Amino acid sequence: MKKQIVVSLALFLSFLIVHSQTDEEPAVWSHEVEKLSDLEYKLTFKAAIFKEWYIYSLYTAEGGSMPSEFEFINAGVDYELIGKTVEGKTYTKYTEVFDVDETFFKNEALFEQKIKLIDPDLKQISVILYYQICKEVCVLREEVFEISLDGSTFVSQKKKTIDERSALMSSALKLDLKNKELLEQSELNSTEGSSALWMVFGLGFLGGLIALFTPCVFPLIPLTVSFFTKQSQNKSKGIVNAVLYGFFIVLIYFLLSLPFHIFDSVDSQILNTIATNIWLNIFFFLIFVFFAFSFFGYYELTLPNSWANKMDAASSKVGGILGIFFMAMTLAIVSFSCTGPILGGLLGSTTLAEGSVATNLTFGMTGFGLALALPFALFALFPAWLNSLPKSGGWMTTVKVTLGFLELALAFKFLSNADLVGNWGILKREIFLAIWILIFVLMTLYLFGVFRFKHDGPKQKLSKARKALGLLSVLATIYLIMGVFNLISLKTLSGFPPPEFYSINEKASDCPLGLNCFKDFEEGVAYAKTENKPILLDFTGWACVNCRRMEEKVWSKPTIYPILRDDYVLISLYVDDRKELEKEKQFDFKYDSGRIKTIETIGQKWGTFQTINFNSASQPYYALLTPDLEVLNSGVQYVDAVTYEEWLRQGLKRFQASSE
Repeated sequence: MKKQIVVSLALFLSFLIVHSQTDEEPAVWSHEVEKLSDLEYKLTFKAAIFKEWYIYSLYTAEGGSMPSEFEFINAGVDYELIGKTVEGKTYTKYTEVFDVDETFFKNEALFEQKIKLIDPDLKQISVILYYQICKEVCVLREEVFEISLDGSTFVSQKKKTIDERSALMSSALKLDLKNKELLEQSELNSTEGSSALWMVFGLGFLGGLIALFTPCVFPLIPLTVSFFTKQSQNKSKGIVNAVLYGFFIVLIYFLLSLPFHIFDSVDSQILNTIATNIWLNIFFFLIFVFFAFSFFGYYELTLPNSWANKMDAASSKVGGILGIFFMAMTLAIVSFSCTGPILGGLLGSTTLAEGSVATNLTFGMTGFGLALALPFALFALFPAWLNSLPKSGGWMTTVKVTLGFLELALAFKFLSNADLVGNWGILKREIFLAIWILIFVLMTLYLFGVFRFKHDGPKQKLSKARKALGLLSVLATIYLIMGVFNLISLKTLSGFPPPEFYSINEKASDCPLGLNCFKDFEEGVAYAKTENKPILLDFTGWACVNCRRMEEKVWSKPTIYPILRDDYVLISLYVDDRKELEKEKQFDFKYDSGRIKTIETIGQKWGTFQTINFNSASQPYYALLTPDLEVLNSGVQYVDAVTYEEWLRQGLKRFQASSE
């Protein structure tokens, strides 16, 4: 039963993530028809693929990702295919997950298929393309091509059309950008990806170190090391076995991250999936509250006992290297009640970090496993160190409860995401910080022994370590209180609390850092024309962590803030805003491929606006324009302050030069 619950939760989570993808299409399709003779035609299908996305080939290797597939309706009846579908330029890359070389398109996909008519009077055909489009996350798509062979309008009773009003509004959403090629000319995006991965690795390693001091793991260290050193025929053999045991621990936690790569379902910055899906955020909130109360001792999270028994029996029966592997697996299972919530917290942290969630999780899980494994190898090499280990006791319960409070604080981050995207106004910045203050006050009171949980041991004199931990909690509480009253800046927490403009203070500006901003593109452009200033176009999101980091850590710099305030007109467009547009402003948008999408919310409008004009579907994304819609510099995303300042100044120079 427990196994079924775990599998069901995993499938439910995967379903939510896949179905929470942005409505914007990262590939824009078109088709052409070339008449070769009276009965033969060449059909060409093209896709402009957004930067960093890719589509798999029709002929990618078996056993890998799902290939693209064409369905030619009524082929063999009205017409026949001549030869195989020919592809344009493709790329090949080895994929460790499937152990194959996969073939894919990037930037542009091109397919050509020759046909010969069986029915000489045939005037139109339909073709369906099934494909995956990926950028860490893979999304299944279906594109329908309705093709006229003689240049006439395709006639279909089932084809959805748009009225004149929607056609005009669709046309208005497309900009006539001048120097558009400048958007892609230079790569100014920060190269912090690798450092971010090592930061996630460090977080995982820290989580593993903390897990070592929990009741589920700590007592096993001397027992396991003694087993290897005493049961082996000689000391060197015992050391080798202990080191091998540690290696298998690292391997197991590394392997646990691989399903996220296989599913291709977790968004890297759940910054565009988790961070923008209300129900998924609420789901994560409930999960983390559940984890927290398990650490408080109200119940225990355990995997089925039969799993541990089977692993233990296998290790005794098999012996040798394979037996040591099963011993490591047994440790992972029996320690789950302590490591499970920590790993859950690690998952939550990786969804808030820059980059691919699956890659982040692999680094984090590997760091976690390494921290767990190190003591077994080190104490086997230096067994005398075992005497310096503290004795098991109530201090391990203190560690668990402290982790519970931290899990509870993290839970409210996900509830805050749901509130921001839904614009409910429940968890305004001050309320969110007040909840965190309450959590840290309770943690402080617990650490100083003011109250206890039912699974705490007999009351004893507080240790120095517990007092030190309590003092840190006091300092964290004071820090948060001073932040609420604006006595200090909470930059170190940037991205976690709601933005400063999401405030209960009705007089507070609804723009970042109190800047003057517009949330409608047309209004902002009109103002820029009257002021003769360049435009900083800011594609952002209510729950976009990196957007908040840019605003609070980069925009706030003394050398950058005056430029934003005085030299640019800021237009901030929120692509995850779920507020419905007024009925008269809702419309059907028609893509060049013929696909029609209903624009009902503010976020849908600006998200579509971003994808069709700037070939991007991620946030933050910044573009510099003149009031006449001339591009002034390349588009940038999450960058450091030095790069961003230089980018702004380059845009100003080009604007001044164009105005002379």
